[in-house]
Amino acid sequence: MIQITPHMRILAAVEPVDFRKGIDSLAQLCRSRLASDPFSGTVFVFMNRRRSALRLLVYDGQGFWLCHKRLSRGRFRRFDRPGALLTLAAHELQVLLYNGDFQSLAVPSPWRRITTDNPP
Repeated sequence: MIQITPHMRILAAVEPVDFRKGIDSLAQLCRSRLASDPFSGTVFVFMNRRRSALRLLVYDGQGFWLCHKRLSRGRFRRFDRPGALLTLAAHELQVLLYNGDFQSLAVPSPWRRITTDNPP
């Protein structure tokens, strides 16, 4: 079982991918188009052309996991950010997997300054 945690690096390919590709072809795509090492433990997210399915590719130290989610109705939203690669946070990926709009989430920043000034 794969557990998505906040410390994981998650990269999404912005351009659609041919889902006839298997693990080896997607790993090669990670190297060539995304300029990333598929053996690094990074979670790679791919979407098909029709935006009806997602694939996650991740290496866990022993082998690759290839997870596939296909919607029974509707489509995933397009990635509105430019470039070939999109960095996601763990909570954004979870919203994406439930076909939510992760790009318009109103979530507090993970980094907040903590002050030690205690008023008397």
